[in-house]
Amino acid sequence: MASTTPISQSQSLFKQPKLAASASLSPASLPKSSLSYWNRTCPKKLIGAPPMRAVASSTAAAAEKEKKRYPGEAKGFVEEMRFVAMKLHTRDQAKEGEKPSDAPPVGKWEPSVDGYLRFLVDSKLVYDTLEGILGKAAFPEYAEFKNTGLERSGKLAKDLEWFREQGYTIPEPSFPGLTYAQYLKDLSEKDPQAFICHFYNVYFAHSAGGRMIGKKVAEKILNNKDLEFYKWDGDLSELLQNSWSREEKNHCLEETEKSFKHSGEILRLILT
Repeated sequence: MASTTPISQSQSLFKQPKLAASASLSPASLPKSSLSYWNRTCPKKLIGAPPMRAVASSTAAAAEKEKKRYPGEAKGFVEEMRFVAMKLHTRDQAKEGEKPSDAPPVGKWEPSVDGYLRFLVDSKLVYDTLEGILGKAAFPEYAEFKNTGLERSGKLAKDLEWFREQGYTIPEPSFPGLTYAQYLKDLSEKDPQAFICHFYNVYFAHSAGGRMIGKKVAEKILNNKDLEFYKWDGDLSELLQNSWSREEKNHCLEETEKSFKHSGEILRLILT
């Protein structure tokens, strides 16, 4: 039977639609076998999406960013903090150190008892401040750092009493310790991530290089006296199992250099 469709209508069925009028036309709507032809022939100005190569590159870049791991991240955030801290040491202090040294190696230090006492007094002020802040726990994050066995204030009090019994005069806290203690108080009330960076670095520095320094100083001026300050009961690596966002972790890490600056000024009191 002959078709009853008018010729004018049947011709319109075979007309190819214009690309500009086809809003639904996109690479996603084509079968895979047609993609290469699409990329070769379709003018970009008529297509509301970038060419397939650009789409693939963008997707790959996003996936790569998603996979990016920060140094130490696989072992937890404490390891990330340790990695950043170690890079701020000198090569004399740690094999990972990158900072230029502006002081002689510890083995060549010529400490004095008076300078060492100034260091211990300022250190005690800083630990008193840290432990007092944690005791008040203005932020929930601080609670996990209380009563860990890492506390130094009580041990430093015993050491200073021992020096007093040996006839030494215990000095008042000096500018480096007073400045750092005030900075910690101010920071703890408004920025918990930055404050915890200082907490970690103060205790980490003392539990690592600090004990080595204490041993060298004791050999030179204290007849190898083993101070309570250098005896540990807790484990810093077991702390800070937090659920911070990546942005909060990065903010914490950014505070590391300030922590080293303040701690370094107190450490140098040993040589005064």
